[in-house]
Amino acid sequence: MNELDYKLLAALDQVVSEQSFEGAARQLHLTQSAVSQRIKQLEQRLAQPLLVRGQPPRPTEAGQRLLAHYRQVSQLESAVMADLLPDAPQKPLGVTIATNADSLATWLIPALTPLLHSHPIELNLLIEDESRTLDRLRNGEAFGAISINAEPLPGCRCDPLGQMDYLLVATPGFRARYFADGLTQDTLRRAPAVAFDQRDDMHERYITRHFGLPPGSYPCHAVRSSEAFVAIARAGAAYCLIPRLMISEDLAAGRLIELHPQGHLIQPLYWHRWLLERGVHKLLSRRLIEHARTVLPTIDSGGDSRV
Repeated sequence: MNELDYKLLAALDQVVSEQSFEGAARQLHLTQSAVSQRIKQLEQRLAQPLLVRGQPPRPTEAGQRLLAHYRQVSQLESAVMADLLPDAPQKPLGVTIATNADSLATWLIPALTPLLHSHPIELNLLIEDESRTLDRLRNGEAFGAISINAEPLPGCRCDPLGQMDYLLVATPGFRARYFADGLTQDTLRRAPAVAFDQRDDMHERYITRHFGLPPGSYPCHAVRSSEAFVAIARAGAAYCLIPRLMISEDLAAGRLIELHPQGHLIQPLYWHRWLLERGVHKLLSRRLIEHARTVLPTIDSGGDSRV
């Protein structure tokens, strides 16, 4: 019979979610051997490996497709049961969103807060660079993702949210110390910058396009926090690209100043999620889109990033 056994899929889901067979066994109230047998049985039925048994275990491409399917079915089942049994005790619904750090630090929490107050939700936020959040959706790890990509994945839909305006900023003291003679290749080679992590190329693209400096030719801190970006800039320890939303008061008070006013970087943002959405997931999408559009400027025609 060409039917999926959801008991076996649940074992695969728990191993990937818990990142271990031990954790999955604990969640499923089974032995590790029983969890392993369930996954082997699923692999035998489909005649292909579904899990790379490393540290941590991770799904193969086929495993990712199965997980995406299983999690969508689980979402629909939760929504249906809430409709059919509205008075029954409901355990919190797990909702996983992949987001970039800057959205999380500015508008995302206010967008979700009313829903968190009105519905039993367990929110799981996966923080990634805005160019990589779709990987979490594609792999079935998240139900929705905030991304700079406008093209929806198969089985998903996409709506524009607005755009983030990034400014290259520093303190007046930092500019006096490093850029008294202006932003040039020589001064940039000495001034410390900031990137989100080693895979974040936003700052690199900006500097290469405007000043012709290749990556690695100037000092650059790796700081995986949008709030820390602002803190390190306010401390006069580095210059960096920061969303205008985060520093409007600093700019107005003169604590931070634009270093290159003619070179804003504009990133469009889109909300991607599974095509099949019901209940809380549908409400969440609606709330997220509506709030983002009240806070973020409308995406420029064409929706491309501009540096």
